[in-house]
Amino acid sequence: MLYRAFLGLVDRLPLPSLRTQRLIAVAVILSQAGISVTGAIVRVTASGLGCPTWPQCFPGSFTPVGVSEVPVLHQTVEFGNRLLTFVVTLCAALIVLAVVRARRRREVLVYAWLMPGGTVVQAIIGGITVRTGLLWWTVAIHLLASMAMVWLAVVLYAKIGEPDDGIDTVQVPAPLRWLTALSGVALAGVLIAGTLVTAAGPHAGDKSIERPVERLQVEIVTLVHLHSQLLIGYLALLIGLAFGLFAVGMSAAIRKRLFVLLGLVLAQSLVGVVQYFTDVPAALVAIHVGGAAACTAATAALWASLRTRETVAVPAVVAQPATR
Repeated sequence: MLYRAFLGLVDRLPLPSLRTQRLIAVAVILSQAGISVTGAIVRVTASGLGCPTWPQCFPGSFTPVGVSEVPVLHQTVEFGNRLLTFVVTLCAALIVLAVVRARRRREVLVYAWLMPGGTVVQAIIGGITVRTGLLWWTVAIHLLASMAMVWLAVVLYAKIGEPDDGIDTVQVPAPLRWLTALSGVALAGVLIAGTLVTAAGPHAGDKSIERPVERLQVEIVTLVHLHSQLLIGYLALLIGLAFGLFAVGMSAAIRKRLFVLLGLVLAQSLVGVVQYFTDVPAALVAIHVGGAAACTAATAALWASLRTRETVAVPAVVAQPATR
């Protein structure tokens, strides 16, 4: 009943073209990746408690207030990050309205509804992070959830571009698709290890002497080596996947995604090396988080391109002359 009423309201909106749906899907990807970068900026500027409460910024106020205990810069940075949540929410709502109005297939609708659902979960995790005083494991979960949302948003974009009346088409043999999935698992390991490095590193998100942020009590060099070794494993899987794809032949779309992914992973590795030897400068932390989102998006794009929906032309039936 409620969903029918929702459909009735949505049907009053203009019918979005495929191009419009894809543009909104791109906005969803950029907003989900962008908020992870702004979150990193909050952390490296020690602005994590610039708004010390949630959902309000200060008790009794949803906006920053002039208090001497919290510098204006920290309030501005943290409040700006919270404002970006409204952009993420708007994009998530628009993609749902677009695909519902266009009456897209069930698969697309499911991925679209995951966007606002995931945004709500992210907001709750963010609230827990603030209320627990930036505990390292809550910050780690917050970033990992953002990377998961980036993955889902990219898959949504791919699904939107496929015809609803198409036929499922496998582009490469099953073992190569399994290898791609395994590379995704390896990427998850790299991301988890990266959050542990951050948890033990110098950027806690707040520098309060009265309430120091609890850090992960593990030698950071050990965690850096774990992170780098998992990255090497991830890159090795991608190289093996590349040889396999070239051996069996691949479409131009898959080749393009593969090269983009390899380039991003190599660039991300270089940023990590520079970080290590320059004592983790703040600017590179934000760049590294952005690179993590880009690598996640590229891996998801490659995965989505290996099994697609294609329009199959039905051969015309040639009428045979009647015989006596």
